[in-house]
Amino acid sequence: MTPDLPPVVPSVTAELVAALSPRLRKRLDSGIAKLADRPAVRDGDTVRIAVDEATDVELHAPGGTVTSADAIRCGCLLAPDCLHRAAAASAAPIAEAVAEPVAQADSGEPAAGSDEPVDSAEPERASPGQCTAARAVHAAAAAVLEAGTDGAGAVLQAELLRAAHTARLAGLPRAAATAVSVVTALRAARSADPAYRLADLVGALRDALSAAHRIPHAEGPELTELRGTVRQPYQPDGSLRLYGLFSEPVLTASGYAGAVTWTADAEGRLYQVPDVAPGGAGRAVGAADRAVRVGDTALTHRELSRAGLAVSGATVSPTGRLGAGSGVRAVRASGVDWREEPLDRLWAEPVAEQVARALSGGHDLLFLDVTLTGTVREAAGDCLLADCAGIPLRLSAAHDHPALPHRDNLRLLAAAPGSRLRVVARLAPAPHPRALLLATEHPTVPGTRVDAGLDRLQHADLPVSPAPPATAPTPDEAPLHLLRRRVHQAVSGGRLVLSFPGSASADVRRLSGHGLGTAGDLLHELHAAAAERARDVFGRLLPADTDRFARAWLAAARYTDEIDRALCAAAWGA
Repeated sequence: MTPDLPPVVPSVTAELVAALSPRLRKRLDSGIAKLADRPAVRDGDTVRIAVDEATDVELHAPGGTVTSADAIRCGCLLAPDCLHRAAAASAAPIAEAVAEPVAQADSGEPAAGSDEPVDSAEPERASPGQCTAARAVHAAAAAVLEAGTDGAGAVLQAELLRAAHTARLAGLPRAAATAVSVVTALRAARSADPAYRLADLVGALRDALSAAHRIPHAEGPELTELRGTVRQPYQPDGSLRLYGLFSEPVLTASGYAGAVTWTADAEGRLYQVPDVAPGGAGRAVGAADRAVRVGDTALTHRELSRAGLAVSGATVSPTGRLGAGSGVRAVRASGVDWREEPLDRLWAEPVAEQVARALSGGHDLLFLDVTLTGTVREAAGDCLLADCAGIPLRLSAAHDHPALPHRDNLRLLAAAPGSRLRVVARLAPAPHPRALLLATEHPTVPGTRVDAGLDRLQHADLPVSPAPPATAPTPDEAPLHLLRRRVHQAVSGGRLVLSFPGSASADVRRLSGHGLGTAGDLLHELHAAAAERARDVFGRLLPADTDRFARAWLAAARYTDEIDRALCAAAWGA
């Protein structure tokens, strides 16, 4: 994926790939790779890519987004049915959803999000059109699961984008968004993006299959939740007095970057000031020194995270994002230290209650008082060990991109065991207490904060005589990883990696021996669905049952997710 290109809406990519001949579809992935190495030059609303000395591909993006297939033009002899247009669309970031008319349900029901009253005599069900769209998302996501990341090239991705577009038109924005998230994670995996994490792709694929599976059978409130909403409306919230907490960089696999500054009011309610737009690591690194987009204040994100803001005419989304409309006015105000009111109350809330709120759908920030104890090496990199009110906590890097200082700061803090600090972290559900470090007090300068993703600690910032590091305790965990590992392997390598005979019997016995009989049954069915193939009347093997494999994988993925959340709550005492 090339962040220098303007974002392209999913329907455009799907349309261009569908128009390719079978011969050109086979060459699409190599075409994308070649195009990604070519320089892109921006001229106003147009981005031009030099395919060769005589041929250019142009992406016309008024407003910053390519919204139609005609906006991608190529000068080669085969245009408009050439490979270059589809490759350019597939190499570009995926644009956020554009507001589109939602098709009315063909059963006479009002569309999702409509204010038209619904007859409450019987629970509302998904319309035939919505059921068809959900099945399309399920089929496309199942095909991705069958192929794995290595096999899920641009053609399969385009099919999933087409299904996402159909779902959006049918009034299923949540299913559409999860399908797009799968494609975004696939592109990150296939391009070796440093920000890619297999767990993110597993979660996106699980959510897409789960929503698509349930929609045809759901009714009432469950259906409303599964449909989702196109956009979260901003509501007037009067005047606000906000206090800066911290800033974090944003760098997504979908080609968006920037920063979000978190603030709190006098009652402890959290508000976000975002600045996210198409871009790469450079935009994320420089985001801290750009002015915030609220009113006419000249405060930068770095300054706001340590100062305050007085806002009048504020508008706020349900998740706490501040609007930047023309009627909003904002001026700089004084800030306070984390150990002063009103921010001090955020750390006064018991840890177990904070974790319970995060697991139940609230914001996932944790405000913790910790004592650093050492470090432990994990497969994903070093992890900072800390004691949090008697709870052995592991603090991980929130982002692995080398341009961001998360991991370097974590490594330096690990060299200061014994330091007692207040930190802000994001809960990472796991069988043991784990969180992603976002901000911390300075280890030697009282009253100073360090944004882990924007500020860089130096060796001179560490205590002169740190305490000796502690030995990392070995978590006493149930062997749920035996099932989780197979769930992840299926996403990475596809169905074939689980189809070898006899590869699961020992793990099934071990799970059953630890009282995880359901996990053992799910693992057995997952391998059976991957390996077993029926034969026709002549004894020839039929194609694998991809629907059965998708159902088996979804059951295992949902089970491990729910058990992880239960174990996470127990580990934190929530």
